[in-house]
Amino acid sequence: MPAASLPPRSVLDLSPIVEGGDAAQALARSLDLARHAEAWGYRRYWVAEHHNMDGVASSATAVLVGYIAGGTTTIRVGSGGVMLPNHAPLVIAEQFGTLATLYPGRIDLGLGRAPGTDRMTMRALRRHLDARDEEEGFPRDVIELQAYLGDPGEPGHEHPVRAIPGQGTHVPVWLLGSSLYSAQLAAHLGLPFAFASHFAPDLLLQALQVYRAAYRPSPEWPKPHAMVGVNVVCADSDDEAARLFTSIQQRFLGMQRGRRGPLPRPIDPAALEAMWTPLEKAQVQRMLVASAVGSPDSVRRQLTSLVEQTQADELIVAGAIHDHAARLRSYELLAAAACGADGPARA
Repeated sequence: MPAASLPPRSVLDLSPIVEGGDAAQALARSLDLARHAEAWGYRRYWVAEHHNMDGVASSATAVLVGYIAGGTTTIRVGSGGVMLPNHAPLVIAEQFGTLATLYPGRIDLGLGRAPGTDRMTMRALRRHLDARDEEEGFPRDVIELQAYLGDPGEPGHEHPVRAIPGQGTHVPVWLLGSSLYSAQLAAHLGLPFAFASHFAPDLLLQALQVYRAAYRPSPEWPKPHAMVGVNVVCADSDDEAARLFTSIQQRFLGMQRGRRGPLPRPIDPAALEAMWTPLEKAQVQRMLVASAVGSPDSVRRQLTSLVEQTQADELIVAGAIHDHAARLRSYELLAAAACGADGPARA
């Protein structure tokens, strides 16, 4: 498969707080990366909701979406995603309806049903919301949210409460997940589906099969549209990319040990071998199997293989790299590799 046949690429950003850095730096770097991604032809720039994590600055997701949309001009900006059980649907409709009013035609609303945090923080987030069974409540909340964003009086969108701004904006809604449940719900509602294979790849192929087989066309999405998450670390050489990738590997090792913190500095890959047990190494490798790491040629081959397996309509690329210049370079090299050219001039 030639490089030109790779599907469109988008960016997934958790606005990482790195060792030696802070949240203000992380947020400024997110905007800088978004501006470069726009110049390099990426389709979307999504930020993800997480809470009570020392290494993630994207907790106030709608605020960050507005910051990035206001600092760019053409790239679509959205959530990858908002964890809907943490919020009342009306609040999210008003937030993203406001964003869509300010930046028409550029806002996406990706929705997940996980808390995006630990149980204690989840209780702090949800203490003013009704206690609901998650599997029953989530589909109902998605449908209610769609109603707020639809046209008044449209069949299925009747509601005595209106989202202003929000009503009539038709912000595109995506469902995100790492399970068969999310795939089935996206298919039932006729919505695009993004699979979180960049950290939970086990059910990727099965979920995509379920989604496509059960898909019910909707007016906005007559055909299924599947986005696949992938970690990409691209550098001028395979060795340099492997070194940069150790930051992500160390972060996932910390997750295995119940420790979270700022994104670690990269280390020599040989030093990593002394840090983890064989079981921990296997667990980290399993979680990061949907990753493309290496030189542009190596990354292109790895992504081509992933697309051949998944038939993804779009790739969303996570690239947590400690050094900001190296992170920019990774996305620049990926843009060049994907289009089979020497790449765009440095923005």
